[in-house]
Amino acid sequence: MNRRSAIRSLGIAGAVSIFRPFARGQDGGEPGFVIRSDVRLVLLDVSVKDRDGRIVTGLPKESFRVFENGIAQEITVFANNDVPVTVGILVDESRSMLPNRARVIVGAETFIGSSNPEDEVFVLNFSDSVTRGLPEGKLFSSDPEQLRQALDRGLPRGKTALNDAVIEGLELLERGTRGKRALALISDGGDTASRATRREMLDRLERSIVTVYAVGLLSPDGAEEDPGLLRQLARISGGEAYFPASADGLAGVCLEIAADIRSRYTLGYKPAPFGMGGPLKRIQVTVTSPSHAKLTAHTRESYRDDRPPYKIE
Repeated sequence: MNRRSAIRSLGIAGAVSIFRPFARGQDGGEPGFVIRSDVRLVLLDVSVKDRDGRIVTGLPKESFRVFENGIAQEITVFANNDVPVTVGILVDESRSMLPNRARVIVGAETFIGSSNPEDEVFVLNFSDSVTRGLPEGKLFSSDPEQLRQALDRGLPRGKTALNDAVIEGLELLERGTRGKRALALISDGGDTASRATRREMLDRLERSIVTVYAVGLLSPDGAEEDPGLLRQLARISGGEAYFPASADGLAGVCLEIAADIRSRYTLGYKPAPFGMGGPLKRIQVTVTSPSHAKLTAHTRESYRDDRPPYKIE
């Protein structure tokens, strides 16, 4: 079964990802990250690489094993083909990034040009605050020229509201229609202006189905830089963190990110009943193949299930 068919069949069956949040509470109140009571599947976005860091495609379901809190799970959904995604490009426009801005724009344009032409894409530029690059009223675009213009609308200035940018990116991704969702973040990783705290931002990420690719442009004297945060975003979500030696390497990194998004596997399993093992679920995916000596699976390391326990009849 291919990925598009798998997602479609889940919708017909009434089962959706356990990470999928409500856009708005049942009482009509503020948006919340409430996990629906009819959810019966966990869907994982998984990248596989060999010992040299090369992407490995074409593996069968039998190559994978999934563990939740150390317990093996039966894989009931498997897909491994390229389908459109909803993706956000988050570009740091703070004053510290100004010397690299031209190369950042080229890298982001390279990413756009290498993505699936049916992707839903948005651009967020952030410095003291977060601004949307696309015209007012337009959430997503598949038009490369329109997206290039969105990148150019950023105005380098001030500080870095990275936490706020990630949260707004997650909120926009909830409104997408594609089965997979990702964020590509280009920054030095330091937050100096957000209203949201780091913990608030990470909590939002743990409750999402989003894969984060973080690209850190670091300098030897970058006092406000935070590469650890970029690594944490990637680790929690099952993405990758990249630290090119210079901005000249950005285009190559963005090509690699686009290729990784288009070659990831989808694995699905039925989780334990609500409330069992606590709200934080630890995930491990292993992968083996006779034709590869050592393979590594990259996926999210955990998810948070805050649904109340129910009585098992």
